[in-house]
Amino acid sequence: MSRLRLAYLFTTFPEASETFLQREVRAMRAQPVDCTLHSLWGGARTWEGLPVARFELWRLVGLLWWLPYWAWRKPRALTDMVEAAMRHPPPSWLNFWENLLGFGFALVEAHRLENPARRPHLCHGVWATAPAAAAWLIERLTGIPYAMGAHAYDVFQHGGDWLLEEKLRRARLIHTTTAATRARLLARGADPARIALVRRGLDDIPPLRMRRRLGKTLHLLVIGRLVPKKGLFQLLLILRHLRERGVSFECRVVGDGPLVGELRAKVKELGLPDCVQLTGRLDYAAVVALRREWADVFLFTGLVAPDGDRDGLPNVIPEAMADGVPVVTSPVAGTTEAITDGVTGLVAPLDDREAWRQAIARFAGEAEFTDQIRARAHAWVGENFDATRNAAQLATAVRQSVMTRRENV
Repeated sequence: MSRLRLAYLFTTFPEASETFLQREVRAMRAQPVDCTLHSLWGGARTWEGLPVARFELWRLVGLLWWLPYWAWRKPRALTDMVEAAMRHPPPSWLNFWENLLGFGFALVEAHRLENPARRPHLCHGVWATAPAAAAWLIERLTGIPYAMGAHAYDVFQHGGDWLLEEKLRRARLIHTTTAATRARLLARGADPARIALVRRGLDDIPPLRMRRRLGKTLHLLVIGRLVPKKGLFQLLLILRHLRERGVSFECRVVGDGPLVGELRAKVKELGLPDCVQLTGRLDYAAVVALRREWADVFLFTGLVAPDGDRDGLPNVIPEAMADGVPVVTSPVAGTTEAITDGVTGLVAPLDDREAWRQAIARFAGEAEFTDQIRARAHAWVGENFDATRNAAQLATAVRQSVMTRRENV
């Protein structure tokens, strides 16, 4: 086939907390794949020299024209949209509005994408929410096939996206990044032949460094959004336990989010202000410097939030592994696909604070064991998280999905 043209549909692009998507686009362009970028909700107008087609909400006024137009031209598509929406209630108001945003974008923008001068071979909705809703309806209106991402947020929170089964049924390709999420997709009826388990990737996997010389005070690093699924209140209880057991440490929690006020209050309540610092969001260079020059141990305390949300395999874990920082993690979702206990890191139950203390103590006191862990973790990242190699796998899967005619649509 000719050079692959791929229309990426994002909720917001670029998003500071979604650098893995920027890495994916960067690596896909190197395949080479012609990528056009569409941001449904805000974002930048350019990124690394590429224009970003940022959808402005005022353009939804155009539905006064486009709804009658598509109802006349593609009545079955609109009927299918309404019928799909009526089958069961949405799991949350947020998910309801996300899908409506995707449908509105599709109705207003579909005519631009079907223009022969810019028609892509495939639309790729990177999330199963608004982007996949847009891609699904664009396919019904124009015949442009679509791929979709389906990740932990999409399939677990509130039981999963409102219209997930319908989107899975028509997608040419379903991209996921963990075996845990793949299993969930299969349980929701996805065709295993259409699921591509291709992990995210890192642009830079440096040679394994010598470990930083440990001082009397252990440096513990946590990176992530301050949201319930990160288990940060449980983290603070673990840190208080360390303090009570006489461990000298300093912990830096990097990130921002809606729980910042409650977490600051909890740090004070537990008597930890002198050893726990909530840094807020830092730029990429500062985060890299913390991992490579400051951190002794990386901690990840993810859990299943009350609404079902959880992480898959958050990029912060392979990033720490690549930089030679030993990882202690809770056994949630896809984390143990990277961290095998005693092999590439240590795994501790979130409610067992003594197990966390012992794991941290092993990394602090057993140099030979820690070096073996670091070496195996670094090798795992090299084998599984190379952005260029993984993008090549995804590009191959995309090409095959374009060339393979779907049945039973």
